[in-house]
Amino acid sequence: MTIFDEATAVRRTGDGHYEVRADERFALVPPGGQTPPTVNGGVLMATVLRCVLDLSPHPHPVATSAHFLRVPQLAPAHVEVTWLKAGKTAATARASLVQDGKSALELTVTTGTVPDAGASASASADAEVSAGVSAGASADAGASACASADADASGRGASLTWTGAPPVLPPIEECVDLGPWPGAVGPDGITGYAGQVEMRLDPATTGWRHGKPAGIPEMRGYFRLREDRDPDAYLLALAVDRMPLVVFGLGASGWAPTVELTWHMRAVPVPGVLKVATRCRHVSGGWFDEEAEVWDAAGRLVAQSRQIARVGRGR
Repeated sequence: MTIFDEATAVRRTGDGHYEVRADERFALVPPGGQTPPTVNGGVLMATVLRCVLDLSPHPHPVATSAHFLRVPQLAPAHVEVTWLKAGKTAATARASLVQDGKSALELTVTTGTVPDAGASASASADAEVSAGVSAGASADAGASACASADADASGRGASLTWTGAPPVLPPIEECVDLGPWPGAVGPDGITGYAGQVEMRLDPATTGWRHGKPAGIPEMRGYFRLREDRDPDAYLLALAVDRMPLVVFGLGASGWAPTVELTWHMRAVPVPGVLKVATRCRHVSGGWFDEEAEVWDAAGRLVAQSRQIARVGRGR
């Protein structure tokens, strides 16, 4: 079992009730320093999703909306899961992570079934058509459209597929390994979040590390655990919420608390490193948005997210 699996482990204590614990090994700043420890939101989402999927009639978290209400303490907590609907193709649950009688994280999760690597590869092999991009539309030249020759039995268009262009990244060996950043190791030697994940960023998005932000709120790079573990739904929940903040590209600094995040699982990822691209569309009044796309090693879009957060107080 990896550290990530240990950190997101749950124990059922009753019908819809689970014991969990926020793990210091995924704290953005480990305990013992002057800054209060804060566990990564993606790890918290993954923990609660384990509770939801434990009882779900469907295997995948197709849509997850998370409201971060309070900062959980590094202490035991419990999760309460209530099912709102259970259908043949989708089921919806509400889940609360509770500490000291107060909800710290609220999730609404719709579960269903998304394509796996084998199904997508088969559909692409059946038939592939061009996206109809003209020679003059070079901006969309990387997009593709695929139509399966096998019509689905329901006749509702499940065979129609189309995907935009994936992010363009330098080879992974040419990207910048963030490594454990200052403050990532606590006084007692415990390494927090930065010691558990490997992020290699496109050098074009790393000027902020040297006081020279690019002036564009974007981040791009490769993402995986430092331990050997294949990506799945739980790791996607982590990936959509933990590239460096896009506002670093505008010169902002410091922790920026997420208020709400919605993410969609689009496919089961194949083994290998993930590509993640994030961007912002608007910053004002102390608020910013962040969109993320996650692509697997086969070049398939496997997750998307959008969140609203507060600009960090470091500047």
